[in-house]
Amino acid sequence: MKKITILLAEDHMFVREGLRRMLELETDFEVVAEASNGREAVAFVKKLRPEIVLMDIAMPQLNGLEASRQMLKAVATTKVIMLSAHSDDAYISEATNSGASGFLVKQSSAQSVCQAIREVHKGRTYFSPSVEKRLRDRNITSRDSSLLAGGKQLSSREMEILQLIAEGKANKQTAIELGISIKTVEKHRENLMAKLDIHDTAGLTRYAIGAGIIESRVQLTIV
Repeated sequence: MKKITILLAEDHMFVREGLRRMLELETDFEVVAEASNGREAVAFVKKLRPEIVLMDIAMPQLNGLEASRQMLKAVATTKVIMLSAHSDDAYISEATNSGASGFLVKQSSAQSVCQAIREVHKGRTYFSPSVEKRLRDRNITSRDSSLLAGGKQLSSREMEILQLIAEGKANKQTAIELGISIKTVEKHRENLMAKLDIHDTAGLTRYAIGAGIIESRVQLTIV
């Protein structure tokens, strides 16, 4: 029997190990790799072409939303199921806008996770039961809300730079990590501040935390 190949993308090691142990109990699943940050997840998808990615939204270096956009652009056959501690409408909307085929809250049962993988593998969508009910009751669509810039879409590069700023990276570090010039980083930073109408690093960091791009534990020095 051909197994469903799965990439686990989760920065908390104990959560990742728990997911792996749970999935390895299923005879039709094969965990082919584990990623601890978004960039690593994208690289694994390009190399291994897994059928399913279980992706935490709040990933370091590159958040789950942007990582999903990049991996789905690179490998169209891969399908993403988002994992999140938050189930606000805006998070679900952004997850579907990023191309995700499923959305699971982290309190989901093992049965729900396995069902989600099988459903999405068949080409269907899957949401946690509590999320599904709310979407149905409120008839929410992906156009109903946006976490980003009050409805103004940030570019892929702007999202990357916003996250790195919020993680405390200086312009020089950001430039090196992304392989671009410091001047280009500064220009993107200016565009970010203009779009969001936020004009300091602390404000950008608070925004990134509020939008679920990073978790508050990533940047503890913000005031």
